[in-house]
Amino acid sequence: MLYWLTALSDGGDFFNLFRYITFRAGGAFMTALLFGFIFGPPLINVLRRRQGKGQPIRDDGPEGHFVKAGTPTMGGLLIVGALTFSTLLWARLDNPFIWMVLFVTLSFAAIGFADDYSKVSKQTTAGVSGKVRILLGILIAGVAGYWAAAYHPDDLSNQLALPIFKDTLINLGILFVPFAIIVIVGAANAVNLTDGLDGLAIMPVMIAAGTFGIIAYAVGRTDFTEYLDVHYVPQTGEILIFTAGLIGGGLGFLWYNAPPAAVFMGDTGSLALGGALGAIAVATKHEIVLAIVGGLFVLEALSVIIQVLYFKRTGKRVFLMAPIHHHYEKKGWAEPQIVIRFWIISLILAMIGLATLKVR
Repeated sequence: MLYWLTALSDGGDFFNLFRYITFRAGGAFMTALLFGFIFGPPLINVLRRRQGKGQPIRDDGPEGHFVKAGTPTMGGLLIVGALTFSTLLWARLDNPFIWMVLFVTLSFAAIGFADDYSKVSKQTTAGVSGKVRILLGILIAGVAGYWAAAYHPDDLSNQLALPIFKDTLINLGILFVPFAIIVIVGAANAVNLTDGLDGLAIMPVMIAAGTFGIIAYAVGRTDFTEYLDVHYVPQTGEILIFTAGLIGGGLGFLWYNAPPAAVFMGDTGSLALGGALGAIAVATKHEIVLAIVGGLFVLEALSVIIQVLYFKRTGKRVFLMAPIHHHYEKKGWAEPQIVIRFWIISLILAMIGLATLKVR
């Protein structure tokens, strides 16, 4: 919205700053951060009053989690509110990829909100039916995949770009939309599975968002893409503003989610943030890089899949408990130890993901 102030510029004054994506990204970050600090306490108080007993705790979960009973959930509203407000304020509103990513984020947030509301109102861990969640996610991601393909340049539309092998494109044709669905829905549910300890999910999400903000800015500039030898995707640079808002809102949320958490993000936040990462990967043609940068989320999801399939086949378990962060809890690792080590892993994977931009 503030980009429109450039109409008042003569090319060398203060209003000219609003032409620069980096300046507006900084503004989005600070706006989202302040949003979190200002609205965090009143939102937590409202959630605590409305929810009473807070988020239900699994009976079969780690014993240490029972002390968290009564902690309110739906804290994802703070992150989603902060990033949405800051994006609408600082991004160019004529950019199709901004609206595509916002559409996915808000739609998945709505699914998560319905799930969280069902859990706290009925005091059950069941929530909305898994089939309903998946079906709605597929519909949303399908729209987003078609949306992205429509605005990709002709030589990249419906193509799968490979990291490192820059000259190789795989024409997915009509399969691109199903592929985009797998990426977006998979990312949303992987982040959702990761959100099981105080601060565990939000920092890796911010690290991944920062990484993809850099990628989006790079692939949206012809000079950068020529130097980095990656595909040029016009208009994606504006996504940096969205990711800056996500990081600012995420830090504001982490202030209250740090152990012991005053609020959980819930499915409202985890589904929205995971869906956002998937949508950004699809928009920037870096879907495979998301599997690297978000490798922690992939590991968490795989641990659940392996556990379920192996148990159905043999009646035995591979892990003491899935997702895998609970496995380490059962082994006696302290919660902060698990969280910080997983953060370190996420940072390492992000560096590896960025390295794919300049490999010859």
